[in-house]
Amino acid sequence: MPVSEFDLIDRYFRRQAAQRDDVVLGIGDDAAVMQVPADRQLVVAMDTLVAGRHFPPQTAAFDIGWKALAVNLSDLAAMGARPAWATLSLTVPAVDEDWLEGFATGFFQLAGQYQVALVGGDTTRGPLSVTVQVHGLVENGKALRRAGARAGQRLFITGTLGDAACALQALRAGHSVAPDRLRRLNRPEPRVDFGLALAGSGAAVIDISDGLLADLGHLLDASQCGATLWIDRLPCAPGPGPAMEPGMLDCQLQGGDDYELCFSLDAGQVGTLSRFARELQLPITEIGVIEAQTGIRCRHEDGRLYTPSGTGFDHFREVVNDQGRPA
Repeated sequence: MPVSEFDLIDRYFRRQAAQRDDVVLGIGDDAAVMQVPADRQLVVAMDTLVAGRHFPPQTAAFDIGWKALAVNLSDLAAMGARPAWATLSLTVPAVDEDWLEGFATGFFQLAGQYQVALVGGDTTRGPLSVTVQVHGLVENGKALRRAGARAGQRLFITGTLGDAACALQALRAGHSVAPDRLRRLNRPEPRVDFGLALAGSGAAVIDISDGLLADLGHLLDASQCGATLWIDRLPCAPGPGPAMEPGMLDCQLQGGDDYELCFSLDAGQVGTLSRFARELQLPITEIGVIEAQTGIRCRHEDGRLYTPSGTGFDHFREVVNDQGRPA
C-alpha cells in the first residue's frame, strides 16, 4: 500500500528531537501553540533550499536534512537568539523511504544538539525543495542586529572561510573533494553558542551565507559606514593558504556557504569574547576595521589594493562570479 502524506508525517517527523515544556501543542493539529516567556522576545528566521541551486543533486539525504536546519540556526546565531522550535515544509518528487529516513535523521541529529522541537509543517509532491522556519528566544532588548557598526571598531570573523565554496567548485568540475572540505559544504556548524555570548554586547553581526563581501556589505549598509578588509588575514582551514591554492582568495571573499559570524566590536570588548571563543575552541580572527567612508576596500598587509572578481551570490542575477555557487 502506498505511503500517504499522513503516514509519512507519523513515520518520519512526529518523533521529537527535543521535548520542551514550552510546546503547548505540536505536530498533529492545524497549527502549533508555544509559550513565549514574558521576559523574552521571539526571533524568527526562514530559509528554502532547492535541489540543484543550494545543494548538488547527488547530496546525501542526511546532509540535506542537517543543512536545511543549520542555515536557519546560523541566522538565529547572528541575532544572539537561543533556538527553540522549528517548522518544516518538505516537497519531494516521490516517496522514497530510504531518502526520508536519511533526511529526518540528519535534521533531528542537529535539532537534538540545540534542543529544537519540530512543531509542525507541511509535505507535498513536486521538485525537491526544503523550507525550514526556526524560532528562537532572546532576552528583551538584547537581540543582535546588522546595524550599529561604528568607525574605529575592529572587524572579526569566526572560524574559517572558503572551504565550502572550494568544495562546490570541485564537485561542479567533477573533481574529488577532501572529506573535511566536503563536510564544511554539506554540514555547516551554526555558531549558536558564540552568538549567545555576543547577545547584548552591542556588536553589529551578520552570518556569512552569500559570501563575505556580499554579507559584510549588508552589515555596512545597515550601519551606514564602510570597512577596509585585510585580505592576507582571512582565515582558512589548515592546508594550502590563499597564495598556494589558485582561486582560494575569491572563494573566501565571495564563495558563500561558510555560515560563520562576521561582527564588529570596540577594542575594549575583544578580550572577554576572545576568552569565550577559546572555551568553545572556536577561533576568531581580526580581518579589518570599520571606517566612516562607505564601501569595502580590500587591501594586502603592505597596503596594496586588491580588486575582487565579484561580490557574492545573488539568486536573481544570471552570473555573479565564476567561483561561488551557481547563479
